[in-house]
Amino acid sequence: MRQGQKRNRARELRRDMTFAERRLWSILCRRQLEGFRFRRQHAVGPYIADFACLEAGLIIEVDGGQHMDAASDRDREVFLHREGFRVLRFWNNEVMANLEGVRALILRRLSDTRPHPSLPPHAGEGADTEG
Repeated sequence: MRQGQKRNRARELRRDMTFAERRLWSILCRRQLEGFRFRRQHAVGPYIADFACLEAGLIIEVDGGQHMDAASDRDREVFLHREGFRVLRFWNNEVMANLEGVRALILRRLSDTRPHPSLPPHAGEGADTEG
């Protein structure tokens, strides 16, 4: 797919989100999760990810029944991992029935990307080196 076609397809997907995608977007938009910014229908290489947080290197996919055991999904995940992304997949019914559980798991993954606040600074950070 050419760049212009991919951009148009992403716009189309944003306009025609599924109910589960809309519901998940309601908690991802406007930096509601610890200040992380998510993009929806974001192009990564030849693929369009449902939701992507570039800062955390996290992609979230919301799948329906058509993704059950799909070989193309495995190829896609291998590519995304090579590009430095971690991928979280949720079924539509998980998002619809347990949004709070989905939110908690996403927050756990996001917290994996930030250093623990009690860790000492790296050499030269936060310490007075003059002296």
